[in-house]
Amino acid sequence: MFGNLGAGEIILIILVILLLFGAKKIPELAQGLGKGMKEFKKAVRDVEDEIKNTDEEVKKEEKKS
Repeated sequence: MFGNLGAGEIILIILVILLLFGAKKIPELAQGLGKGMKEFKKAVRDVEDEIKNTDEEVKKEEKKS
């Protein structure tokens, strides 16, 4: 999951994050990251839907011609 990182390195990274942000701030950061990812996925889905709809409209126009 973490590539070539061992358990010791992962624990060290977690400890550094705790020291930098504090235990109270981490849930807020995780929540913000989750919301950002959700918005990004929604935007990607919207763009894909728009492309699909445009493609379908073009195909309908071609059939009419």
